[in-house]
Amino acid sequence: MHLAHPIPWWLALLVAAAVAAAAFVEYRRPLSPLTRVQRALLVSLRVITLAVLILLILRPIALLPPVGSRDAVVPVLVDVSRSMRLADAEGQTRIDRATALLNAPLLPAIRRRFTAEVYAVGDGIAPSSVDRLRADARRTDLSGAVAAIRERYRGQRVAGIVLLSDGGDTAGSLSGSGAGSSPVAAGGPPVFAVGIGSPDGLRDREVLGVTAGDPRLDAASVDLHVTATSTGFGRAPFQLRVLANGQPIETRRVVPQADGSPIDEVFTVSPNPQNTTVYTAQIPVDETESVAENNSRSVLVSPAGRKRRILVVEGAPGFEHSFMTRAWSVDPGLEIDTVTRKGKNADGQDTFFVQAAAGRSPMLTSGFPSSRDKLFVYDALVIANVEADFFTRAQLGMAADFVGERGGGLLVLGGKSFAQRGLAGTPLEEVLPVELNDRRGSLVRTSLAGTDLQPHNKVTLTVEGTSHPVMRLGSTIDDTQQRWNAMPALAGSASLGGPRPGATLLAFTTASDGTIHPVVAVQRYGHGRAMIFGGEASWRWKMMLASTDRSYEFFWRQAARWLSAAAPDPVQISAPESPEPGDAVSIDVDARDASFAPVLDAKIDATLTAPGSEPRPLTLRHAEGGRFSAAIRPDQAGLYRVHASARAGSTALGEADRWMYVGGSDREFADPRLNEGFLRRLARMSGGRYVRAADASQVAGWLASAVPQDAAPERRDIWHEPWTFVLIVVLLSLEWIVRRRWGLR
Repeated sequence: MHLAHPIPWWLALLVAAAVAAAAFVEYRRPLSPLTRVQRALLVSLRVITLAVLILLILRPIALLPPVGSRDAVVPVLVDVSRSMRLADAEGQTRIDRATALLNAPLLPAIRRRFTAEVYAVGDGIAPSSVDRLRADARRTDLSGAVAAIRERYRGQRVAGIVLLSDGGDTAGSLSGSGAGSSPVAAGGPPVFAVGIGSPDGLRDREVLGVTAGDPRLDAASVDLHVTATSTGFGRAPFQLRVLANGQPIETRRVVPQADGSPIDEVFTVSPNPQNTTVYTAQIPVDETESVAENNSRSVLVSPAGRKRRILVVEGAPGFEHSFMTRAWSVDPGLEIDTVTRKGKNADGQDTFFVQAAAGRSPMLTSGFPSSRDKLFVYDALVIANVEADFFTRAQLGMAADFVGERGGGLLVLGGKSFAQRGLAGTPLEEVLPVELNDRRGSLVRTSLAGTDLQPHNKVTLTVEGTSHPVMRLGSTIDDTQQRWNAMPALAGSASLGGPRPGATLLAFTTASDGTIHPVVAVQRYGHGRAMIFGGEASWRWKMMLASTDRSYEFFWRQAARWLSAAAPDPVQISAPESPEPGDAVSIDVDARDASFAPVLDAKIDATLTAPGSEPRPLTLRHAEGGRFSAAIRPDQAGLYRVHASARAGSTALGEADRWMYVGGSDREFADPRLNEGFLRRLARMSGGRYVRAADASQVAGWLASAVPQDAAPERRDIWHEPWTFVLIVVLLSLEWIVRRRWGLR
């Protein structure tokens, strides 16, 4: 023991003498007669009490021997998710193999040196024992379990964490960006991971994903992109079928290119325009398969909802615009308002011909909406052959906000819109998907390698254009390519620069001097979409083909739908795409006013309808801005409907519906092989090591090496110990009791 605040020897003698003198003086003339023994006892008690107090003031510190490794704890985490039922662990199920490893050699070797505590890992962690481990958890959060164990044993001596798992982490919380951002970063007890199962021994066919593309016009069709794989069966063919609400609609025989290679198939389906449709991609289960749970995946296709509103601003009457708006006006999913500049009146002011719904006509009489709330009622804006100086800078800024903030679509076309510098230097320049300050035909042929160039002014699709919903005229990519090859040549094209970074060029044409100009290019800007059409006289596609050919109508209607489809309503509901039963799901409702500014104090009335049940109220709490959120945990698979209505004071903001399909996939069995990569990363990022089950006996030695053998003595402040307070109280109480017994106060 030593003192944190030592004093010189001579000062210690003076303090001791002062303490002895004070005690002696206290009992030199007592009020009651005392014997020498009684006086000596009282003086001794007083001296001892004062000496202890002075000693504690000097802060004595005890140097204790280092704690032995047997006092160190080793938490042993065992994955008990459903994937641990698979029987690919040396003839055993994975959970049985993990149990056998615990019984011998892991736990006996660990307990010879440490204190081992077993935990079951599923959605969370729970204390367990070897004989109570059952693989029945719906999912696995391995990195979250390691973080929870580190927190539980914070401040305790932990030699390391042992993890037995197949590496199937369905939480996805392990960061690959670096240890510093991960819950298993170095700085805590290391993780020694033991891989259970086989990385490549499964016979399994799996539907990896199914996604629905943007709707097309022919019978309101939608492309379903299905990705599947077959492992362990070689190139043996198998069936891939698609079901709509449980009813088979198409079956294909597919042959893998090689064992384990991905297979991509596109199915064209026609969803119900009035109700939701659940499409399921499914592979029939082979009797020799190891896993049947991953043979199907589902995706929800919701109905289109309300009609999309489009505002067309035309610089002058013309064939191009009249043909285009006529094609849009017959689309049952679109509402078209047009403003056409006719000329000037006697005062030299522009006059306009307005065709719009009765409620919206008055706000278009000046040629363009005068405020954000009037423009933002539309879902898409078309600027057709209008000079840039027709608009004020404020109007152009409002149009840019219409795309970036409101989430609307913008289409710019016509030679006057791109003439001279056109929109270059205006707020709309960055919104458009092509460069406006480069008029030299900057599309070089090397960037279009593999694309067959068409004759002068003929439209040529890029690779991206053949599959984009704007350009898809046929049922297949080849059919689409043939239809575009048959289209008549345009009369000309605007001299535009190449696509901006992040934009997509869908089609181009060659000019008479051999330069290449964009015809159709698109990009996402902020929350919305933008598109340019650089061609002239697309009405030729209508007039120079057979009257039964609908390619012209398909192109323009698909363009209008694609531009306007992503535009949100003032009240918008967001929910996860493919949750599973038991997931914590966040339902978000965004409330905005007519100018799409967030309404912070909106009143939201929301209901949730579970499968086969009545609507029940959904309590939403303000999150940020105009967003309100609720957390739910759906406990059964099926369709859920969320309905919300919002108001600001007495003003109704709008209503919204959102459908959510729960249980469309089972993440626990996605790629069910032993995921050694995940376990290696988890161990490495924590400062530990990874080993396969056959070499699990090495773990005990690693744990022993992780514990310092020559640890420094432990320093402990005596004055912080509870017994020091008890000692002072006992000494003072004992002196008081003796004084009272002998007649002193």
